[in-house]
Amino acid sequence: MDLRKLKTLIDLVSESNVSELEITEAEGKVRIVKGGGAVVQQVMAAPVLPAAAPVAAAPAAAAAPAEAAPAAVQGHTVKSPMVGTFYRSSAPGAKAFVEVGSQVKEGDTVCIIEAMKILNEIEADKSGTIKQILGENGQAVEFGQPLFIIE
Repeated sequence: MDLRKLKTLIDLVSESNVSELEITEAEGKVRIVKGGGAVVQQVMAAPVLPAAAPVAAAPAAAAAPAEAAPAAVQGHTVKSPMVGTFYRSSAPGAKAFVEVGSQVKEGDTVCIIEAMKILNEIEADKSGTIKQILGENGQAVEFGQPLFIIE
């Protein structure tokens, strides 16, 4: 990845509400995390490139507890198809799409993930009963992070 493209990505992240961006290309993988400053990590083809802002440590262990919990529960896992902010309802104060014990059919909306100011409805990919809700309302979720257990 060339430096101009990398600088453009850093500028986009720093000017937006996005806190983390990860891109994989043939040359390698780039991860930009916005905290007190920005961290740019490029793996494989190039060394770590710091941004103009102060460098902050990337919170890599934050998602580990959420990923460990589904192992104890049997059932189908509904995973996040994108990075964004998890919402259980369509508006603040509105009734949640599903609760533990709710019956869902394949295609029913179970939550919303906001990514880049776009609200994306996430649908159940299997019919059944919601056994566990793993996502926290208003919290950031990663690609592939377990959100619900359906039995």
